[in-house]
Amino acid sequence: MTTAHGPGRIDEVENRRRLDALAQIWGTGRGLVAQLTAVNHSTVAMRFIVTGLAFLLIGGMLSMFIRLQLAWFGMEVLDPRRYAQFVTMHGTTMMFLFAVPIMEGFAMYLVPKMLGARDLPFPRMSAFGWWCYLFGGLFLYSSFLFDAAPDGGWFMYVPLTDATYSPGLGADFWLIGVTFAEIAAVTAAVELIVAILITRAPGMGIQRMPLFCWAILVMAFMIAFGFPPLILASILLEIQRAFDFAFFDVPRGGDPLLWQHLFWLFGHPEVYIIFLPASGVVSMLVATFARRPMVGYTWIVLAYVGTGFLSFGLWVHHMYTVGIPLLALAFFSAASMAVAIPMGIQVFAWIATLWAGRPQFRLPMLHLFGFFFVFVLGGLTGVMLAFVPFDWQAHDTHFVVAHLHYVLIGGLMFPMFAGLYYWLPMASGRMPSESIGRTAFWMVFIGFNLAFLPMHLTGLLGLPRRVYTYPADLNVEWLNLLSTAAGFVLAVGMLAILIDLGLSFRLGRRAAQRNPWEAGTLEWALAWPVPHYNFASVPVVDDRYPVWSRPALADESARADGLLGDPRDGRRELLGTGVLGAEPEQVIRVSHSTWWPLLAALNIAALLACFIAKVYWGAALLVLPLLAMFAGWLWTTGDRHAPATVDIGDGRLLPTQYGARNAPGWWALVITLLIDGSLFASLVFAYFYLWLDTAAWPPPGIAIGGLALPLTALALLLLQGVATWWAGRALRRGAIGGTAIALLAAAGLGAAFIGVEAWALAGPVGVPQAHAYASVVWTLAGFHMLHVAIAALMSVFIAARARAGYVTAVRTLEPRVVAGFWRYTVGIGLVAWVVIHVFPRVI
Repeated sequence: MTTAHGPGRIDEVENRRRLDALAQIWGTGRGLVAQLTAVNHSTVAMRFIVTGLAFLLIGGMLSMFIRLQLAWFGMEVLDPRRYAQFVTMHGTTMMFLFAVPIMEGFAMYLVPKMLGARDLPFPRMSAFGWWCYLFGGLFLYSSFLFDAAPDGGWFMYVPLTDATYSPGLGADFWLIGVTFAEIAAVTAAVELIVAILITRAPGMGIQRMPLFCWAILVMAFMIAFGFPPLILASILLEIQRAFDFAFFDVPRGGDPLLWQHLFWLFGHPEVYIIFLPASGVVSMLVATFARRPMVGYTWIVLAYVGTGFLSFGLWVHHMYTVGIPLLALAFFSAASMAVAIPMGIQVFAWIATLWAGRPQFRLPMLHLFGFFFVFVLGGLTGVMLAFVPFDWQAHDTHFVVAHLHYVLIGGLMFPMFAGLYYWLPMASGRMPSESIGRTAFWMVFIGFNLAFLPMHLTGLLGLPRRVYTYPADLNVEWLNLLSTAAGFVLAVGMLAILIDLGLSFRLGRRAAQRNPWEAGTLEWALAWPVPHYNFASVPVVDDRYPVWSRPALADESARADGLLGDPRDGRRELLGTGVLGAEPEQVIRVSHSTWWPLLAALNIAALLACFIAKVYWGAALLVLPLLAMFAGWLWTTGDRHAPATVDIGDGRLLPTQYGARNAPGWWALVITLLIDGSLFASLVFAYFYLWLDTAAWPPPGIAIGGLALPLTALALLLLQGVATWWAGRALRRGAIGGTAIALLAAAGLGAAFIGVEAWALAGPVGVPQAHAYASVVWTLAGFHMLHVAIAALMSVFIAARARAGYVTAVRTLEPRVVAGFWRYTVGIGLVAWVVIHVFPRVI
């Protein structure tokens, strides 16, 4: 017998048996081994948050040295070189190692709980991302041990950072360490998008998703499109430094402004990547403390999406002074001001909600009011800087430093502290100290404004940023002294908040009830202590604030007599639902604790260490064990003996993800290809940007070559497409053997294509060091050849999986993924072929 929200109740003995079984299946164990192999989303997310807070403290310590140096003219706290290093590492730490990772940690911890899910769909990938983040940060800070800390600024402008002007290892540590850490951001984006799209609780259509989840979804898509340009720029610069390519070298046809375009294609969306999750936190807290649903839910969602789109049209906002034509500057100026519209929509919606409700002024709300005050001021100075004439005057002064900190601290730090205090009772079962928390807040609020408000004035008076001292006749020493003193007040206040949170987590007063704030979203329906599986039964949702509309939901989901309540097979299972309406569609089986994420991250760390040390043969040798390691990881994915269908507990039989059309693996491929496509598009952009800046393309001394070999390569490429089509056709007929043969044929054709394409370029183009044209052509061709090689390896792997019984007529996911990757590889190959072999002939 079933109810409207699931099956009928079972007796207490059976309920306890099921709960014990769930705890055993989802538990991580104790001891060092358990910690090193844990993949549970709560554990990994806590690591992201704690690591992010640790980097916050380190970056804050660096800023205190910077403020001491600037406290008075002629100070010698830091010499010029060390000052440049501290400025670089402070900005890099806050932007790459604190702001984005900590909000992703928030998302990893909260999103499954808000969605009514037990975990994220790819827990091993989450754990791998954290290890990469940790090792990337350690890489970056290990530069101090070798007296090679980067000193080119957190934006690493060329030519200052090329091998000519930065011959040491500092820039290499930055380029490789930051790129290593960015693996975490990209993997988290894939994980979060797939989780939000297909693991929502039944009934939680997209029109009922919590606003925090909407903010995270938009943020993750922004990462997918915004991070690849920076990753590409870092790769290009490291290739230039290591192998003397010419992307940014003016005498050989390169252009330093290419770096700025690629960097700010990431850099300005980065501000909103940081802000949107914080905005989601604000929306959740405002509704809770106003005791009513958010006003303008749909408008806020549209504002999130609008912010995401507009943010990619603003990158030249940071390049007004580089000589861009005035008409283009007018466009980017207008776009910079237009982004204030969706921001204003959110602010007015928050005010309207508080106005219509009966807000309670608890400690988290105090931080929200700090956010309103500081962020609005930062937005106003942002509109000022959007005007080109004003930006020309204030560019690269402390006015921009003040604006940046008002936006980032106002837009991130205050909502982050509000969120930490708000969700503390859910994570720990304890309440924060109102008295200590309020005192610390006022120290942060007053210290921040006294530290950064004077910087607007020092900037307008002409104090440049990133300069280690200033002349006495500038008359800004008293303002700088005030900023330095207030900066220490701010630092003490932030340290007090972190200590208060840490002590409250362990020693705070126990919460009188499970939901002390009387919030309405699903994470507050969890039992405490929060079990590793989150919900014993997957809840069914019929409202945006289900805990308000159905108070009994907490007790229902804590019992094991609902959806997926019976852990029959001893496997970790999630309920997969539809993208729009969240109807149950599949059962997703996820990984237990494993060593693979740590081992893979360690292998990559060793490879990159060899690259930094210029031991390129060692890096090449480590590629083979890395491939073997990922093959071992992937081989342990899936279960040959998994049933074709699973009873989810109410009599419905659903397929496991291995045979589902809407499988998480398929969505992961789609999102990954969006990320990779953004990387490819950035590389094509670099090709055409360098063409526009060069008199002859290709330059004298580099030939175009004949068409025979390129046409042969094109034929092989198209035959790969035919083989891939044939593999898909065989798969639809259930002919697994035919699918494997077609994929192996595609692999062979891919190997032949790589050989012919390399032969077609080697003669006419020559070595990549000769000119920027040769550099970008070889990089574009190499990018595609790498994808062909990966697709070929995947094809061989899936053929072996089919022989081992992992692929059957009903377990079609893996061949579909490989066929999809092949089709994408052929598609970008056609674009690359036209760019390389056709475009130079027609211009």
